[in-house]
Amino acid sequence: MSKLTTIQVKNAKPAEKPYKLTDGQGLYLLIHPNGGRYWRYDYRFAGKRKTLSLSTYPEASLKEARERHFEARKLVNSGTDPGEQKKQTKHSHLVTSRNTFEAIAQEWLATRMMDKSPKHIQRTKRALEHDIYPVVGTMPITDIEAPDLLKALRLVEARGAIETAKRAKQTASQIFRYAIQTGRAKRDP
Repeated sequence: MSKLTTIQVKNAKPAEKPYKLTDGQGLYLLIHPNGGRYWRYDYRFAGKRKTLSLSTYPEASLKEARERHFEARKLVNSGTDPGEQKKQTKHSHLVTSRNTFEAIAQEWLATRMMDKSPKHIQRTKRALEHDIYPVVGTMPITDIEAPDLLKALRLVEARGAIETAKRAKQTASQIFRYAIQTGRAKRDP
């Protein structure tokens, strides 16, 4: 069986039913009637036939699909299911994105600030958005260390807003304590 060429991949046209253009060793391009082209890898793991989605064409070229296929084959040969590893990686990214300082702060604002005055809520949001989020907002809350938070507070102090820095520190501490209570952090730096 001959390997696919870039021209064959590029010129693959949709048909009435889905069909495959095989490249060998389980790698193929699946062409759907709607024109979608998907790189797939069929493999056996623990005695079961499985299919791993590698990417779509043209987002991944033939060369890139072969590289991803090679990496997936290495995993299978080392006793790791590439499909399960892909699920775990996706889940870990999802958990991490939900556990950023900003995501937890938004949740804290929605649940713990309901009984506060609109002016207080607005002042707290503004301090978070202008002073804390730019420095630690996108970081997973478990990765934030005292120097990270101190960096944000020092920027506020440098503006001469000492009282704002103190309030920002208290707010950040309350958010960390909320994260501890909800099981997403172990400590308040």
